[in-house]
Amino acid sequence: MKLFLASAALIALPTVAQAQLLDTDWSDMDAGAPAGHADNAPAKKERTRRADVRPYIEANQVFIADLDGSDDVLTYSTLAVGVDAVVSERNAEAQVNVRYERLIGYGSRVRDQDNLSGLARGNARLGRNVSIEAGAYAGRSKIDNRIATPGTNLGRADNVSHVYSVYTGPTFTAQLDDVTVGSSLRAGYTKADNGTRGTLPAGQAAVPSFDDSVSYSALATVAMQPGRLPVGWAVSAGWNREDASQLDQRVDEKYLRADVTVPVSPTLALVGGVGYENVEISERDALRDGAGNPILTPGGRYVTDPASPRLNAYDSDGLIWDAGVLWRPSRRTSLEARYGHRYGSDTYIGSFNYAPSERMGINVSVYDTISGFGGALNRSLAGLPTQFTAIRNPLSGDLGNCAFGATGSTCFGDTLGSLRPSAFRSRGIAASMVTSSGGWDSGIAAGYNRRKLLTSALGALPGLDGLVDQNYYVAGYLGRDLDRRSRFETNVYGNLLDPGFALAADVYSLGANAAYYRQIWRGLTAGAALGIDSVKPEDADGDVTASALLGLRYSF
Repeated sequence: MKLFLASAALIALPTVAQAQLLDTDWSDMDAGAPAGHADNAPAKKERTRRADVRPYIEANQVFIADLDGSDDVLTYSTLAVGVDAVVSERNAEAQVNVRYERLIGYGSRVRDQDNLSGLARGNARLGRNVSIEAGAYAGRSKIDNRIATPGTNLGRADNVSHVYSVYTGPTFTAQLDDVTVGSSLRAGYTKADNGTRGTLPAGQAAVPSFDDSVSYSALATVAMQPGRLPVGWAVSAGWNREDASQLDQRVDEKYLRADVTVPVSPTLALVGGVGYENVEISERDALRDGAGNPILTPGGRYVTDPASPRLNAYDSDGLIWDAGVLWRPSRRTSLEARYGHRYGSDTYIGSFNYAPSERMGINVSVYDTISGFGGALNRSLAGLPTQFTAIRNPLSGDLGNCAFGATGSTCFGDTLGSLRPSAFRSRGIAASMVTSSGGWDSGIAAGYNRRKLLTSALGALPGLDGLVDQNYYVAGYLGRDLDRRSRFETNVYGNLLDPGFALAADVYSLGANAAYYRQIWRGLTAGAALGIDSVKPEDADGDVTASALLGLRYSF
């Protein structure tokens, strides 16, 4: 059982960086529940079987007041339908949180809009050794991180694009004596609409946005834990590919590596790996007019020249390695940290998980990956657990940047901060904590992400080649059932974005909201919410808005 858990954790990870974190169970302390679960969690999960599907309709009235001196007050109505569903059966787990909303504006400053948002994640066991998983995301993203877009899209459509992403694929795991064999396949698709960019700061040139992409990944692993041999070992091979429509961009990553785990005590082991990788990123040029200028579509994206030769944007070919430690003092605590060389430079990866009780979980992850926009969003979806808490802004209905599981969070804000059309190397750290105690449910996530864009210096986007943008973020929620018929919730967020462009200012965003819900008759619930949001470029005036909502929801 320990070998199965270790292998399952390994092959489910979709990227090279994560695949290098070879989760091992050599320690006797790990007998029983996996880290992050209470001692009786597996048995409890086996007994808990349920399917809860709750469709609803909703009507709201929203008021917005500018507090930056303009004294403008806007109002609009929304009509929404949605469904919240949770399935937890012996051979299947899934959760769906989806909402369609029609915004009805009054006057020219708030236009009628249609918004679809949602998160879905599921896993089903098809047989003794085979399972299949899937995930989906629908929401809104900033188009350009140089424009000071409010952190909540309350009636606003400028610099906002609708984004949709799905992925699915099977996983195979088998135990052959002391050897674990595993493999996984994933395929995903991501699409962003044109949206309306808005006005760029003075001196800044527009950059076409991401359109759509198809991504694939495959991973195969053969591994043995320490026991019969004094050391554990694993051999793995992987392939990641993303094909984007904008300039026919292609990310192609292949690797082969071998890893060893050397126990030095019942709770500490040395880990390391060596291998070979080949990463190629290429694109085509844009179709150009007689003056040599790129031709644009009506939506502002480049028209790809199909006759253009492929232009090299990035090429890394050669030896990769890493080494570090794996520490497991108990089944509730694990730490893995590695330093090595990949993508042609130093790399740092690691993870820390601590679950002092079944009501609290702490997670920290250090990552280093290469992908495009679609591949990064698919990766975030794959990291979402099958049972999660989707945080929504009670005033706008938008999904928050993070969703919280039993032991940590999955955040989408780093990817959705801008719709850059190029591939990028993403490095950073993400930390989160979730708790459930004394009737209160809470979660907080914070992190830092650094993206280095990778384009051809000879193509249509030479100004993006090597550009680095950075994002610091924090998000949190707190909720409590006040009695059997009422509930209180509050959310907060904060962002500091450095767009990386010359003369482009850093952008600060802060916001908080609170909501109260009261059941007034069977499935009928009344709600009221208040919020405040602020966005400010470093060298310009900011925008501060207060908002309020009154609404009714009927759940079937």
